[in-house]
Amino acid sequence: MSLRKRFSAEDLDRIKAAVAKAEGKISGEIVPVFVEKSGFYSVANYRAGVAASALMFLLIILFDRYMPQYAVYDPLFVFLLIVAAGLIGGVACNYVDAVKRMFVPQVDLDLATRQRAETAFLQEEVFNTRHRTGIMIFISFFEREVMVIADRGISKVVEQKEWDKMVQGIIQNIRMGKVVDGLEAAILRCGEILLEKGFLKTEDDVNELKDDLRIE
Repeated sequence: MSLRKRFSAEDLDRIKAAVAKAEGKISGEIVPVFVEKSGFYSVANYRAGVAASALMFLLIILFDRYMPQYAVYDPLFVFLLIVAAGLIGGVACNYVDAVKRMFVPQVDLDLATRQRAETAFLQEEVFNTRHRTGIMIFISFFEREVMVIADRGISKVVEQKEWDKMVQGIIQNIRMGKVVDGLEAAILRCGEILLEKGFLKTEDDVNELKDDLRIE
């Protein structure tokens, strides 16, 4: 199922309404972005294939040692079994996220998420506000990671612990299957933070960035 199909029209409307409400009294722009996956991690397929081949080879040895009645002695057949196991492992890794995640180090997941979030920040032009008051809430589902990136107009007056707390709240809701609830609460909290810090809406203020959820 594609990421876009996971959310109903009602879900998208709720998120859009939350952004509009949060921005109602402030001079900031809140941009929620969802991505299915931040990186391709092709090397994981090779690692899974090698691991599956090694496991098959180990099984052949164990059968030979402890269950000789089921052992395989034909060298060609042994070779084909190991190759087939490797192919199955590589293919399974390509289509089953849980398997692929097993073969990608956390440091690689973190790096890919950070790079994808920074790219989204530029692509969605979160920086393109008059007073540099854009905030992006970025969720990458495969990596199970959430990032909140504020433009310099906000980051210089809001402590990082505020964003860290917000991230934890979103993650907790995602774990309970309440993605929209978590995002909605985070969006409204962004509005509260900016209001507390004095980013009040002015008479000439305009909606510089659309309120919709971006799904990439």
